[in-house]
Amino acid sequence: MNELVGRLVAELGIDRDVAEKAVGVILAFLIKEGPADKVKALLDHMPGAQAAAEASGGGGGFGMGGVMGAGATLMGLGLSMPQVQSVTKTVMAYARETAGEDAVGEIVGAIPGLSQFI
Repeated sequence: MNELVGRLVAELGIDRDVAEKAVGVILAFLIKEGPADKVKALLDHMPGAQAAAEASGGGGGFGMGGVMGAGATLMGLGLSMPQVQSVTKTVMAYARETAGEDAVGEIVGAIPGLSQFI
């Protein structure tokens, strides 16, 4: 996850601590909302991903749930809506690089509204 967090810091100019938390929130969201078998396969390709998701609280606290709840959680970290979209796009691009387009596409297709953010 260090490479992904470093990319977020360098490309988006966000604080490292916020980047780490944001990655965890997004991964926890995928675990909570996505097809379990597909998400597990994705996380298996991303060393440290499971730990990052667990460190974020395991997806709890999304309030209203779904994409909007995850977005609200990310904004609660101090990210603006454009930053939320940029972070999400970067995390999913990294996931594509590590697990492949098909794996990510199946997850995105199974979560209502996620495709609008990436």
